[in-house]
Amino acid sequence: MTKNVVSITPDRSIAEMAETMQKFRVSGLPVIDASGRLVGLVTEGDCLRRTEIGTASTRSGWRWYLASTEMLAGEYIRSHGRKVADVMTRDLITIGEETDLDEIVHLMEKHQVKRLPVVRDGAVIGIVSRANLVQQLATLARGGGNGREDDAVIREKVRAELGKLPWMAIEFVNPTVKDGVVDLWGSFTAYQQDQAAVVAAENVPGVKEVRSHLAWVDPVSGLVVYSPDEEEQYLPAERVS
Repeated sequence: MTKNVVSITPDRSIAEMAETMQKFRVSGLPVIDASGRLVGLVTEGDCLRRTEIGTASTRSGWRWYLASTEMLAGEYIRSHGRKVADVMTRDLITIGEETDLDEIVHLMEKHQVKRLPVVRDGAVIGIVSRANLVQQLATLARGGGNGREDDAVIREKVRAELGKLPWMAIEFVNPTVKDGVVDLWGSFTAYQQDQAAVVAAENVPGVKEVRSHLAWVDPVSGLVVYSPDEEEQYLPAERVS
């Protein structure tokens, strides 16, 4: 799971929600109340039908007459509401930190969701997304066999080492470890941050190799400038040499 979870409160505006998603390059945010408890979840899907961009749901003719008053009122609130509380999903599917991967996949498929909050005593301690599962699958496919128990310890040490770098946006980096080999996933927004992350991981005891899959994302446009896992790479002049 991703432990550094970016969240938002239900009283924040829709504009603030969108800005937070863009800033941290996430597609979903747990909604946390003043007591720190999980009360909802907002995703990119909640931004699709909005009056500001002219995509609010419209019903005409017989579709309007067949829709219940409750349904029409709900659609209006979700497309015109100004607060996160107006659009967030309240009926949540959550998991615990000991939930098996098979059960996680089953819940994602059954409920057609892309992410599941990990909850302990009502508080969010992490989130598991489809991206996390794909990253782990890629790591296992490269390494083969079953991971060693101390891989989890190495992963936490790598995260701790990255956390020592105040200028490193570690919330964008997710390390996975298989047989002592570290794969770094996610993105970076400044020149050489990716190499610094590799160096930090290489200095962790027990690490045999570090492989970077970090994509360089333009912090202004949000576009991927460079991705080592893509055939096409768009590099600035100073990186070509």
